Amino acid sequence: MKVAKLVTAIISFLFCGIVLFQSCATGVVNTLEESSDLGGSAGFIVAILLLAGGVVQIVTRASEKKGGAIACMVLFLIAAVLAFANAAVFKDLTVWGGWCVIMALLNLISLFLKKKA
Repeated sequence: MKVAKLVTAIISFLFCGIVLFQSCATGVVNTLEESSDLGGSAGFIVAILLLAGGVVQIVTRASEKKGGAIACMVLFLIAAVLAFANAAVFKDLTVWGGWCVIMALLNLISLFLKKKA
């Protein structure tokens, strides 16, 4: 499970960069069009949560305790809810929200696969 956590955290870092770029572009478009949509701002927060979840996942991947997996699961669930709630105009947020749900489920599975001391 250590390698899987490392790989998915690296993928989350890559997605973080993509989401940041898209969010900045969406924010600029929303500003120029004087739109009241919050998709760009929500995308920025989702990107930060993706980054934070990936960092926690890498730091705690070798830990035998369950706190790291729970923290990652909470971070990714918050990001998913935020992404799905603000995907009215910025439709790519549904994709990133889906990735966050997958990451939360993987951390939930890792809770049950931990060795019992």
